[in-house]
Amino acid sequence: MNKQLVLAVFAAGSMAMPALAQAPQPPQFPNMTFFISSQPGPDGANFGGLEGADAFCQRLATSAGAGAKTWRAYLSQQATGGKAAVNAKDRIGKGPWVNARGVEIAANLEDLHNPEKNRINVETGLTETGRMVMSRLFVVNYHDILTGTNTDGTAMPADKDMTCNNWTSGSAGSAMVGHHDRMGLNDLPPAKSWNTSHPSRGCDNAALRTTGGNGLIYCFASN
Repeated sequence: MNKQLVLAVFAAGSMAMPALAQAPQPPQFPNMTFFISSQPGPDGANFGGLEGADAFCQRLATSAGAGAKTWRAYLSQQATGGKAAVNAKDRIGKGPWVNARGVEIAANLEDLHNPEKNRINVETGLTETGRMVMSRLFVVNYHDILTGTNTDGTAMPADKDMTCNNWTSGSAGSAMVGHHDRMGLNDLPPAKSWNTSHPSRGCDNAALRTTGGNGLIYCFASN
C-alpha cells in the first residue's frame, strides 16, 4: 500500500470516529412529573430503603432531562424495626402530575387515590423514556408495580411484612403491588387498583417476575 493511500484511509477513519463515538441520546422530557421506572432496582425490592428508592427515581428522571425536580418513589414504610410508618401519599407533593407525553394522570392527591379519577392505565402509565410498560396486552407481562401501600396511599399495618422489610430485602418477605394496567382476573376492586392489588410471592427478582412484575416502581415529582 503506497503512502498516499495509507494517508487517505487514516483520514477517512479519523473523520468517521466522531460519528461513531456519539451515542444516541435518550428521549428528553423536562416537563414530566410522573413515570413508572423503565427498569427494576439492582436487587429485587431492595432499594436501600426509601432514600435509596428516591435516589433511583432521581437518577432515571435525570437521564430523561427532568432531574431539576425533586423525585420521590411512591412507596410506604411500615412501622417496624424501630422505624415510624411513612405514607406514600405524604411523600410525593400535591400535584398535578403528567406523564412524559404531557397527559395528566391526576390533578391532586384526592384524585390520585380516587379510582374513578385516577388516570393511570396501560396507555398513560409511561416510563421516563416515554414508553408503555409491558402488561397483559404484551407477550411479556410486568403489570405489578411495587407500592407497599393501602388504597388511600397510607402505610400498611406492621403485623405483616408488605414492604420487603421496608425496601431493604431482595430475598425473603413480600410487598403489596398495584396493577398499572388496571386489569386482573376478575372485576373486583383489587384487580383494577393501581396501588393495592395483592402481595408479591417474594422480594427477589425471580419471585417478583413470577408474581407478574419486574420490581418496577412509581416515581412522582414532589415539587
